[in-house]
Amino acid sequence: MKKISAILVLMIVFQSIKAQVIIDDSTLVEQYCELNTHPKALSNKVSIDINFGQFRRFFASPQRLHDEEGRIKNFNSVVDALNYMGFQGWKLVNVVSCSDSSSSGYSYYFKKKFRKDELIENKDID
Repeated sequence: MKKISAILVLMIVFQSIKAQVIIDDSTLVEQYCELNTHPKALSNKVSIDINFGQFRRFFASPQRLHDEEGRIKNFNSVVDALNYMGFQGWKLVNVVSCSDSSSSGYSYYFKKKFRKDELIENKDID
């Protein structure tokens, strides 16, 4: 009888510890981003810029991803960029074909859940 009581107590303790580790959904916020691709002239490679919803001035250059050393991240192909975003925890939501007189390519929309305390206010980009 003592063994059963001890096992029940341990199960209750472990269950309460597990419940404390789980992050409450009310502390999570979904964030979205848009990844745009543009074919490079005379090359199989693509140019990629990303939009996290920040304010951009009209003549500002596109937002680019940077590596750990601060250099612009280059991708060999669209699949390379999509794999990178997946590795960073982003989930692909939608793909839209974008073709107009100035450019042609695709827009890829991603989402990712963040804890509220991880988010930084969007700042203007020059």
